[in-house]
Amino acid sequence: MPSLAKCVAVTGLHRGENPQSGAPVAASLRGRFPDLRIVGLSYDPMESGHYSPHDDRLDATYLVPYPKAGPEALLDRLDTIAKKDPIDVVIPCLDSELPNFIKIRPELIKRGIRCAVPTAQAFAQRSKENLQALCRRIDVPTPQTRASNDPAKLASFVAKIGYPAFLKGRFYEAHLVHSPQELYHVFNELMTVWGGPVLAQEMTRGEEYNVAGIGDGKGAIVGSCSIRKMLRTRTGKGFAGVVVADPALNDLASRIVDALRWNGPFELEFVKAAGGRHMLFEMNPRFPAWIGFPSQVGYNLPARLLERLLEVSPSPLRDCVPGQMFVRHSIDLVGNISDLAQLASAGERAGTTVVPESVRMS
Repeated sequence: MPSLAKCVAVTGLHRGENPQSGAPVAASLRGRFPDLRIVGLSYDPMESGHYSPHDDRLDATYLVPYPKAGPEALLDRLDTIAKKDPIDVVIPCLDSELPNFIKIRPELIKRGIRCAVPTAQAFAQRSKENLQALCRRIDVPTPQTRASNDPAKLASFVAKIGYPAFLKGRFYEAHLVHSPQELYHVFNELMTVWGGPVLAQEMTRGEEYNVAGIGDGKGAIVGSCSIRKMLRTRTGKGFAGVVVADPALNDLASRIVDALRWNGPFELEFVKAAGGRHMLFEMNPRFPAWIGFPSQVGYNLPARLLERLLEVSPSPLRDCVPGQMFVRHSIDLVGNISDLAQLASAGERAGTTVVPESVRMS
């Protein structure tokens, strides 16, 4: 395996019911570069990725301010962390933190820290409230969508397109509503958690397809993998999927990445509607939680991203062969309460406490 004596920071460490992509990104990087130092940046000491002793293990973890604290608070914390862990690369894995990373990217570059993020314009154009306008401009099918801070306007819109319909938070969460009463209730919940606007979207029946990839910032795709979701969680997360080869998906993905000049990881979410037409209903500005699956079959996109950021010769990507599938399952991570106490009190922790085998097996 190649050697790469660098330090990479990843965010999005939760692998529970609503899994994030930081842990599988870490596992993918460690699988290609075993001597790589990987540190986690987290908002909550209870995120499960802090405590894993497996391939996604972290050499250290640090708490950082919540995104609402703003870009200056994030940069100040990274400066503090860098005194102990000189970071070479940051890979953000959460939608809500991207605006802060986009704003501080020039300062990160000055500090020698590399980070692949889209431009502020591209990030805004693919947002849920603006996606329909983008799709119309580049002729990509998408469900009818309306964004508003006024529930009455959304109720009027859904009355026209028909129930049931999806109500979505600005960054996360999607709920299927079946009546005006349910719409108002869900609207208030989403506004409380994520703020406005809330989005109402036409429900399109069909199979779900996802495309994960990397844009080069000039309009081309460095690499991508397409799957059909076979199982979904209550929140719509893919719990099982199979690789597909679909030229129509590839064409739509290329059209979107080219229009945005997208730089860095992305995930496109489609529904294949009646007649076989793919309709784009979301573009996420980071790797998906299932990104560790293609890495395990030789299509390691996080490793390719790191090679690109560090300007080292890229390792060959094997073909992402159709028919290969994954099924996610859950395990219990065993540790010591002292790990949690250290992280919660000091805001940082080195390594993972391993429970002795004699204790585990007794």
